[in-house]
Amino acid sequence: MTPHTGLLCYCRAGFEPELAAELTERAAQAGLAGYAKAIRGEGFVRFLGVPGEALARALPLRTLIFARQALALLAELRGLDPKDRVAPVLDALSGHGPFGALVVEHPDSDAGRPLAGLARSFGNALRPALRKAGLLTAQDDARRPRLHVCLLAGDQLLLAAAPHEASPWPLGIPRLRLHPEAPSRSALKLEEALLVLLDADERARLLRPGMRAADLGAAPGGWTWVLARHGLRVTAIDNGPLRPHLFDTGLVEHLRADGFTWQPPRPLDWMVCDMVEQPRRVATRIAQWFREGWCRQSVFNLKLPMKKRWEETVLCLALLRDQAAHPLTLRARQLYHDREEITVFATRAAP
Repeated sequence: MTPHTGLLCYCRAGFEPELAAELTERAAQAGLAGYAKAIRGEGFVRFLGVPGEALARALPLRTLIFARQALALLAELRGLDPKDRVAPVLDALSGHGPFGALVVEHPDSDAGRPLAGLARSFGNALRPALRKAGLLTAQDDARRPRLHVCLLAGDQLLLAAAPHEASPWPLGIPRLRLHPEAPSRSALKLEEALLVLLDADERARLLRPGMRAADLGAAPGGWTWVLARHGLRVTAIDNGPLRPHLFDTGLVEHLRADGFTWQPPRPLDWMVCDMVEQPRRVATRIAQWFREGWCRQSVFNLKLPMKKRWEETVLCLALLRDQAAHPLTLRARQLYHDREEITVFATRAAP
């Protein structure tokens, strides 16, 4: 067993360097000295050298962009005997707990996905043993920390605890299914964004039937469809066609126009944008909408370059803040349904 102090973060495979750069910069800004361990393609990053609880407080998941999940790292176990993986876990957790729930998972990577079956069977064996040892409550208890076991191989795993603000979903991935009426898979991106970037109270308050929205670059209509399902009246801006069934709701108006030049005749509640364009151009356009007072909230995507993606992210968000002419609240995340992009929620900051 190797005791560790630090943070365990899951991410999209291939974006480990971006997450490592983000954690390193953010920790330094918080006055915490540590170092990142990351290998491209593994689907996770460890930031070591600082107690995980301190890192979780300084770098809560809601403020991180390239992390899907952020956990306080407890220990790493190597060389496990396949005949008895349970006993070493019990030994490593001595002095911890009791935990309120157990999650046994694996990185979302090419190497991690084949471990799904082992994760299920190991969880079934570990759960009663933890309860017998007094390390896990008899029933799930959301008031206590959640124990995460991350399998890296048949003989190697990481132990971590979920802070209060950790993602509630395994691996930080909400399981969404594409509705048969959705015009495109891009609908899943906006559905996930509304789940991850807004809390339940904000969704109830900011997505009320009768509100008005614009969807820039709407074709074929995935994001328009999501907004209309919430009862919003949507002006879909795109020179391309929309799926015909979108108009059956009576909530959608299609204008054949350029999303970079069209402007609404009156202020709207929402503007959403998933246009394939240079990220700085998109950030500049979003800033214009807030500067002119054309919308109150926005969800949009920034398509990132192949290199220096963390640096481009920082630059684009700073550009947006500088050019909006009003203080903004920004939340950004690389979602499960994102690819070479991040999704951002922006709204005017409260006075």
